[in-house]
Amino acid sequence: MSNNAQNAQNPDAEDETPVAKSAEDRKAATALANLDARDESSAAASNVDQDAVSAAMKTLGGAASGAGLGAAAKGLPARTKNVKVDQADVTLLVEELDLPKAKALDLLKAHDGDAIEAMKAHIQSYSEAYLNKI
Repeated sequence: MSNNAQNAQNPDAEDETPVAKSAEDRKAATALANLDARDESSAAASNVDQDAVSAAMKTLGGAASGAGLGAAAKGLPARTKNVKVDQADVTLLVEELDLPKAKALDLLKAHDGDAIEAMKAHIQSYSEAYLNKI
């Protein structure tokens, strides 16, 4: 059935907002709706509530892979230069830390090819994440 046929049967259908099916979709829709809401007390209409923006980005980014987060938000220093990485170091991180090869390579590049520093940073990020859960 097309939208035109549905609108003919229900004339108020245009005014209704589609309901999100999952809880994550509802949270994202709420966060995006908060972005559209204007603060009446603010002088400039172009100001956007930063909390609403960050909440929307977190819900849209998803917790699966941290997509949309910068390297600093993931616990890695920003990459600014090309770094030659020894394949033996990549293999070491893959085998000892059970990392995918791409993640091990990124971790090594972020720490200037230093395998020890990369391993310390990886372990520290997991310990910080664990302590934050407690």
